[in-house]
Amino acid sequence: MKTSIASSARWLRHALRSLTLSAAAAGLIASSVSAQTAAPKGPPIRIGGTLALTGPLSATALIHKLTGEIYLEQLNKRGGLLGRPVEWVLKDDQSKADVARTLYEQLVTIDKVDLLIGPYATGNILSAMGVAQRYGKVLVHHTFGVPNLAKYDLHFPTWAIGPDPASTFNNTVLDAWANSPKPPKTIAIVTSKFPSVHFMSVGAREAVKKRGLTEVLWLEWEFGNRDFGPIASRVKDAKPDAVFVGDIGLEGLQLLDAMKKIDYTPPLSFFLYPAPGPMAKSPVANGAMAATIFEQHPPYTNNPGAAEFVKIFNERAAKAGLPDNSVETQAAASFAAWQVLEAAIKGTNGLDDKAIGAWLKKNPVLTLQGALRFNGPNNYGDDLMRVKQVQGGKWVVVWPREFAAPGAKMITP
Repeated sequence: MKTSIASSARWLRHALRSLTLSAAAAGLIASSVSAQTAAPKGPPIRIGGTLALTGPLSATALIHKLTGEIYLEQLNKRGGLLGRPVEWVLKDDQSKADVARTLYEQLVTIDKVDLLIGPYATGNILSAMGVAQRYGKVLVHHTFGVPNLAKYDLHFPTWAIGPDPASTFNNTVLDAWANSPKPPKTIAIVTSKFPSVHFMSVGAREAVKKRGLTEVLWLEWEFGNRDFGPIASRVKDAKPDAVFVGDIGLEGLQLLDAMKKIDYTPPLSFFLYPAPGPMAKSPVANGAMAATIFEQHPPYTNNPGAAEFVKIFNERAAKAGLPDNSVETQAAASFAAWQVLEAAIKGTNGLDDKAIGAWLKKNPVLTLQGALRFNGPNNYGDDLMRVKQVQGGKWVVVWPREFAAPGAKMITP
């Protein structure tokens, strides 16, 4: 039976009251990321995973790589886990779900890692989840976008989208548009067939219909497509008041570039999961909106560990030459995954997968994104997604208003 919103809130308030900042509860809140303690000793705790270090998902996956490296460096400076150093056994899944499946098999059976952490993006996570289920391993992951596919009892998501984001978050987007200076009446929905974004785009169609708005275009493309000229032309010809783009990685920016070439700018545009840095820094993307769980401004930077991580990430991302050195939803979800894993290991004082899973279902974890719980349908908690917008080369949250950057308001062309 689904937990009601009211009872979930009561459970969370009760559970959070039980948390302390004592050494016994260290890891529940991974703050003071630069604190120094005695050096860890003994054989390393090995945590295995993959990322799309090459291929069409690599622009975003590199953010997750940098975040994990920072987290583990600071974790080991704080004494590691259980008094032992922590090592990340990381492999390149090449942005391919079948490769991810093979590599997670290797991590469990050949590398014999102690624990697993998820890869980037829904398809690859689903492959990793199958392997985790086969061997009874916990899988904490950060970017899974189709909650109803996550049937495994020991998976734990930090992409905090709730159990039904196709309804809840798509209505958040439509609420944002409804509160724009000129609320749209006609909507074009164009989408990649990549599983998580296609799922959300189908949900957008339903949300648009229920609102009494008019869908003037529905268009799909194969993941990996690079020719967005025909899609841009179809959107322009449809003359929508707003465009919902189900994109991932660089697809959204490629579509904007194609629109620019035909001298077209949509009145309102939303992009689901774009590579954040390239889009923020592109002059054609000013005013584009996207989904977010965290941005580098209050109230998000008031969350545990946020200010310190932001400072470190900004410096390291600049040195690494990333297009944008800001901490946003990708880095935050990735950081939260490590926070959750650390909290559960310390909470159980061990590495037993079943014990870790049971602990996480009973205990909320305070993270960079806020409090995460895993006691809802398919281990999902609350939908924490908001709407952000590119303004002057930076992402800022604009909706809901209580989460907006100080002084920020939605802009329109």
